[in-house]
Amino acid sequence: MKGFWASRGDIDGDRSEQNRPPGQSSEDAPPVDEHTRLLPNRVDSTPYLSPDDPAVSPYNLWTVRFVRWVTVALTCITFVWWVLMVVSVFITPPGLHVRGSPFFAFSYASIALLTLAISLLFFAVPSRLARILGIVNAVVLLVDTIIILVVPGLRHAEIWVGIASVVWAALMAFWFVVADRTVQWGKAEEEQRLTGRPESRRTVLEWVEVLLSTIALTVMAVVVVLMTCMLTLRALDYGLAPPGEKYWVDGDRYQIHLYCYGNKTDAVGMKTTTVLLEGGEDPVERGLWQFAENAVRNGSINRFCFADRPGMAWSDTAPSPFSVSVASDALSETLSRAGEEGPWVLLSAGIGSLYSRVFSARHGDDVHGLLMIDPFHEDLLSRVGTPGRGFWLWIRGVISPCGIDRILGAIIKGRRAVDRVWGRSSYQSGTTIFAKLQESLVAESLTRRDVVSSRAIQDKTTPLVVISSGHQIRKDRDWEDKQRDLSHLTTNLKGWDIVDAPHRVWDTLSGRETIEKRLTKLVKPPVPEL
Repeated sequence: MKGFWASRGDIDGDRSEQNRPPGQSSEDAPPVDEHTRLLPNRVDSTPYLSPDDPAVSPYNLWTVRFVRWVTVALTCITFVWWVLMVVSVFITPPGLHVRGSPFFAFSYASIALLTLAISLLFFAVPSRLARILGIVNAVVLLVDTIIILVVPGLRHAEIWVGIASVVWAALMAFWFVVADRTVQWGKAEEEQRLTGRPESRRTVLEWVEVLLSTIALTVMAVVVVLMTCMLTLRALDYGLAPPGEKYWVDGDRYQIHLYCYGNKTDAVGMKTTTVLLEGGEDPVERGLWQFAENAVRNGSINRFCFADRPGMAWSDTAPSPFSVSVASDALSETLSRAGEEGPWVLLSAGIGSLYSRVFSARHGDDVHGLLMIDPFHEDLLSRVGTPGRGFWLWIRGVISPCGIDRILGAIIKGRRAVDRVWGRSSYQSGTTIFAKLQESLVAESLTRRDVVSSRAIQDKTTPLVVISSGHQIRKDRDWEDKQRDLSHLTTNLKGWDIVDAPHRVWDTLSGRETIEKRLTKLVKPPVPEL
């Protein structure tokens, strides 16, 4: 026994010599215990492992392994949600419809998924800079959540789907920081235990991984900041009040904006004919609204109404798929809820003529005239529904939440809310891009079927006027042939005018004069002589 304790004393003495700081004598050194720094954890004083030994790993700790398992589980859940967000852009699953741009919810889901993917890819290589960037992303995403919840317009547009996406993205950013810090702690613990000191060096591969994770998180931070700027612009845009009223349609799933101007009765108290405007590739507010107001002031017409199609101007987006037939149903419901009964003269432009034709076929008794400005023919829908156009619209939609063009337009060009809602930069809106994508997706299937069917049941006695763009006809022979075909839509053609003007015929003085003259004859037909 005496020899044993002597041996133990020699071992402890050797350890104390090993762990004594330079310049300190054995008499001054504190007694060695289990907390002494650099104390080997083996009684037989087995040498420390090399820092490069594969056994030196934070995965030795159950806590680190548990954090990785949780991260994998969160990644799987996020991936499922991300797939649902992708699908909702093309076909809206039940309960996942957003009234604003679905690309915002998709972007937040993508940010959450990328955050977790970076965490898993570089899990064993923690970095302080990565944690700082993770904290920045988490804080900014938390700010986004507050903005959406505080601004009524954003809350109405994003509803629970968008709110859940941004909250989840913020939580995943915070989890990234927690996971990275846990691995950093585990790495230091295992290096201390197995090698005698925390390792401050990195291999070339580890430096490459740190560089890649830093670049990815930096790009993500820039995207998140840009999305916050876009949310701010959207909040400002919702402060622009619509000129009319918004009405719930389709089982109160979304709202359509309707605006009417003028008197319902004439000077002798008779009910007047209302002109129902349908915009083309742009919102009605871009040109046709001003034209119609001037026509009322000139006395050419007494009253007009227009409803923004879903995703355009002040109207919410509709669930996908969204065909011309669904749009006609939404317009009919909107007019009914507003108490508008007609009779109508339908004035439409471009692709909007397809919507007016379906509405006319379904409300033949109430439609007293059709005036189509450079109308789009159903045989040319292949131009709208090309895969290339659909893919390009999807790409534009994916990057629209960053809003670089809208942010620069506001800062450099002084663009205002009116420009972004229905003006010259409205085409950059995520809701408008989504509406165009919906048009493209069903152009050659559902929409073509709806328009062809409407032609078969169109009242052939309805007065018809076609005003075509001379510019379009000169550069496109098919366009001329289709304009001629549309002039035979009914047997009561009142005129087919070819105006030397671009596709937006009303942008020229001669175009406006021709439209107003023809419109007046439809709204106020001459009284036959007795």
